[in-house]
Amino acid sequence: VVAILYLSAWLLKSFQNGPNLLHTTVGNMGWVALMILLLDLVTVKCKLQPTEKQPFRLPDDASSFDIMRIRHSCRSFQCRRLSKNDHMELMRCVKEQSVPSAWMGEMPIRFEYISAPLSVWPVVNAQEFLVAVAPKEYNRVAIMDIGRSLQKIVLQATRMGIGTCWIGPGANHESIKQHLGKRFDEDTDGIVCVCAIGYESSFYPAMLRVMKHFVSMKRLPLTDLFFADPSLSEPLDTTVEPYCRYGDCYEACRWAPSSFNAQPTRCVVVAENISGGKGGSGAEQVRQVDFYATTRSRYYAILALGIWLAHWELGCNEHGISGHFQIISTNDEDARETPRYCISWIPSNAY
Repeated sequence: VVAILYLSAWLLKSFQNGPNLLHTTVGNMGWVALMILLLDLVTVKCKLQPTEKQPFRLPDDASSFDIMRIRHSCRSFQCRRLSKNDHMELMRCVKEQSVPSAWMGEMPIRFEYISAPLSVWPVVNAQEFLVAVAPKEYNRVAIMDIGRSLQKIVLQATRMGIGTCWIGPGANHESIKQHLGKRFDEDTDGIVCVCAIGYESSFYPAMLRVMKHFVSMKRLPLTDLFFADPSLSEPLDTTVEPYCRYGDCYEACRWAPSSFNAQPTRCVVVAENISGGKGGSGAEQVRQVDFYATTRSRYYAILALGIWLAHWELGCNEHGISGHFQIISTNDEDARETPRYCISWIPSNAY
């Protein structure tokens, strides 16, 4: 605000001087930029800022849809660490997602907690992190499990009023390994991604504010994400039977975060006639929902797909629709063709 007032005053003076307008304006813009940088240095880098309030928890009756819609990436954190109660509650959720019964595959995954200012980008003042660790040997289902389980932790954190930020290529793995120490085995473990956790700050550096304008926050329409055929050529009409029974589940997946908001996941919803076979008479039901990755990325596209799985599953739970994930068609994990089939969701009333 001070910078804007300062610039306004000098612009007024510049107009009065006439010929010196351009020179004076450029000079004053430089001063304004300098003032903004100094403000960032004081409030963010030097952490000299007023004490901020701890964010409120969401109401107990907030639905999964509410939480998925509200959740956003937090780029600037308060200097304080999580309260003891919040830390304990969040670690209970981490523990629940770190057991075999919570996974789709057989490969072990885990989330290691670090309380230290790691070298990560693009967040500031983050002091607490969850590090997603999977077997060093690549396994696609394990990466999907990381995305699905960590997103469930992220949504629980959102319910608690805790900010989160998924960090992939912006994490310094050597710094992470040093802080993990003996908890990380170079021979068997691999770092998949990192999630910063903490209370969101209202002090955002100018650099991050500018970055928001260059990273699109828009989402593709549902007709570009959900299809009625494996070739992804026939958009799914989510407003007609039997697809409309899943309501906001489609939007929930559309809201799912992904690296640079690329949205590399697609779904094919397969329906069948209850009397047996497609095209017969009688009512139809959804037989399966197939999830595809549309890029060659072996990590970030599969992580994004795992996040979709979490949103789809939680959305179905809200509608009282039970089901399970299952790999129906196997293919080479190193296959480079796209779209790549990854996994299916089978409703309990199918088959």
